[in-house]
Amino acid sequence: MGDVPALQEPLKKVLGPATAKVMAEHLGLHTVGDLLHHYPRRYEERGQLTHLADLPMDEHVTVVAQVADARLHTFASAKAPRGKGQRLEVTITDGSGRLQLVFFGNGVHKPHKDLLPGTRAMFAGKVSLFNRRLQLAHPAYELLRGDGEEAVESWAGALIPIYPATARLESWKIGKAVQTVLPSAQEALDPLPDSLRAGRGLLPLPEALLKIHRPHTKADIADARARLKWDEAFVLQVALARRRHAETHLPAVPRVPGPDGLLAAFDDRLPFTLTEGQQKVSREIFDDLATAHPMHRLLQGEVGSGKTLVALRAMLAVVDAGGQAAMLAPTEVLAQQHHRSITEMMGELAEGGMLGGADHATKVVLLTGSMGTAARRQALLDLATGEAGIVIGTHALIEDKVQFHDLGLVVVDEQHRFGVEQRDALRGKGKQPPHLLVMTATPIPRTVAMTVFGDLETSVLDQLPAGRSPIASHVVPAADKPRFLARAWERVREEAEAGHQAYVVCPRIGDEEDDPKKAGPKPAEGEGDKRPPLAVLDVADQLGRGPLKGLGVEVLHGRMHPDDKDAVMRRFAAGETDVLVATTVIEVGVNVPNATVMVIMDADRFGVSQLHQLRGRVGRGSAPGLCLLVTEMPEASPARQRLNAVAATLDGFELSRIDLEQRREGDVLGQAQSGARSSLRVLAVIEDEEVIAQARAEAAAVVAADPQLEHLPGLRTALDALLDEEREQYLEKG
Repeated sequence: MGDVPALQEPLKKVLGPATAKVMAEHLGLHTVGDLLHHYPRRYEERGQLTHLADLPMDEHVTVVAQVADARLHTFASAKAPRGKGQRLEVTITDGSGRLQLVFFGNGVHKPHKDLLPGTRAMFAGKVSLFNRRLQLAHPAYELLRGDGEEAVESWAGALIPIYPATARLESWKIGKAVQTVLPSAQEALDPLPDSLRAGRGLLPLPEALLKIHRPHTKADIADARARLKWDEAFVLQVALARRRHAETHLPAVPRVPGPDGLLAAFDDRLPFTLTEGQQKVSREIFDDLATAHPMHRLLQGEVGSGKTLVALRAMLAVVDAGGQAAMLAPTEVLAQQHHRSITEMMGELAEGGMLGGADHATKVVLLTGSMGTAARRQALLDLATGEAGIVIGTHALIEDKVQFHDLGLVVVDEQHRFGVEQRDALRGKGKQPPHLLVMTATPIPRTVAMTVFGDLETSVLDQLPAGRSPIASHVVPAADKPRFLARAWERVREEAEAGHQAYVVCPRIGDEEDDPKKAGPKPAEGEGDKRPPLAVLDVADQLGRGPLKGLGVEVLHGRMHPDDKDAVMRRFAAGETDVLVATTVIEVGVNVPNATVMVIMDADRFGVSQLHQLRGRVGRGSAPGLCLLVTEMPEASPARQRLNAVAATLDGFELSRIDLEQRREGDVLGQAQSGARSSLRVLAVIEDEEVIAQARAEAAAVVAADPQLEHLPGLRTALDALLDEEREQYLEKG
């Protein structure tokens, strides 16, 4: 992170254009500093070889092993009909297992000469299966000789760094490139204040870079990693602390509800009492709304914990105090759903200015991109005059034409689907910055919340309201046990005959041209190429003619006309449809208490949190819920383990930890959406909870003492590198 002028040198100047091009395209490395911060993934020890026994299928691996034997075979083929075809088979061993290498054709000559029995080398290639044995076909290799000045120098350390590599650039080539730029590490500007570094006994940055790339002992690696983790945690937390600091200096209008206004009238109407959790979180929100600085709060809670109700009470409090509230939803289906459930909850309190409206009533308007001109014009007018106290909409709310009379609160639903520009554009519509409440239905472990949403105060709803039913979850192994799948459809039919309803979710719509980009979520890494994901239109057709014949089956997906989507949802909500076959458009916010079964086809193609979200659509009424995770993945695969984990617990916080441990950190931190690399290289959000918490406290102290970081030039430089345009999204999980 200490990218400074000496480390800003483009790699093409130092390594030559060809290598630099591959590094830029495949690894996102552009400068000397980028390469110095491309740390080894692990290290091989001279005396201790990689376990060949544990090689993963279909992955690009680097192994260190010894040649046990090498045999040259000749054979006849279409290209070499006279038995002149050549195949070199080399067996390598590391004591734990053996692995076959194969080379063909003209490619056999050099390895035949190099790879003599007893030779030790590093090999890199993709692990494949041939005749039920693991093999590497045409692997790249680097001999580990003990002679010659350069070889001795290169492999003098007992630990050989293995870098995250690609098929185009093997680990040892990256290692050689690092060797070339390593002297520049001396010029790295240290982002940590001296007092912090000394107080925590951390290495200076140049020394840490040297030790991570060229360690002599395991202690070197541990010291270097401890130091570099602090860099990442601290620089990120300073960025977040500066945002928090800036927010507390913005003015906002305090919004305090009256004692017997709209909020009190709404509370009187509620047919149930709020849970303790809802009361506590509401108090935190009302305290924030009463201050003269903008509230910045994250409201996270389990699926079905009543976040919408808490958000609605906050909006009513703001309307009571003379302001307006806007709720931003990620999809039209969800905006319509929120509009419908909020107007139902409010009853005559949502009929301001209309016959039959209550005394304190206000207007609740919907604004989406597909509305008719007349309805849209009326909604815009109601917002501009202040007639509408509450507006619910999609990103159509952000357009220039939308003017508010006095915007006091913005509620963002499902934060991860909105970028920073969208959030800021909406906040810019207030005369002064409005208060901000961000809701997320994916429970986030504390460390992730501190890392990703560190500029927001966090409220957690972890109780489910009374009357919620338990949900049983089971994995249905369709390939191993086809009768289990047949039984699943029988269960759906039984529930429908008992008067309940079911969802069937598929990864794909099914009206796409053969475009791989549109073929739904990809299988997880290492799980090979499989048939295309199941599609809504195909599955609905098969079910309607087969196992669910005679039941009312309808489809719902994102490419339907909004009016058609709304009509389908209304029929399902009214109980007129037995089974809804849909894509993940039903993932959030859809509330049909009579739906008791959720069948997820190709469940292995969805992430853990997405499965948990989908499961939360059932068990919302008095009847127990059932979630069936259908998969064709084999018992031992990582995908099956992931599904077993989801089936084993209903605790979203526990699942989000599992999810995090199984996925790359970058996905979690929103990098997957913005296309930027994760700026976390050694910091593991789940494991390094303590470092993150300590860094947050240190960062807050540094920013409070020196908000502009005038006395910390190294830290300023590191912040600029973290917050360059590509990573601006990072803090927003956009």
